[in-house]
Amino acid sequence: MSEADYNAMSDAELKQYFLKHRRDQTAFQIYLDRINQRPLRIIARAGDPDFDAKVQAAIRQKLEAASKIQQAQTLLEPTDER
Repeated sequence: MSEADYNAMSDAELKQYFLKHRRDQTAFQIYLDRINQRPLRIIARAGDPDFDAKVQAAIRQKLEAASKIQQAQTLLEPTDER
């Protein structure tokens, strides 16, 4: 079995690779290392009068992005119609 080139993979590709190869602990560790190197994005601070609205907007953005990714993956999946 050939070794996967994790460094050549984007974060999304590495995530998909790990999800398909769940026993590959090296891929998982490299993915976690990449994620942990990202700077934290602060959505709102305690006491912010718009705290709830900002958090809800951030959640909505994440859900919309995930939905778009899922739709794209569905479009790219091979079909049995031939």
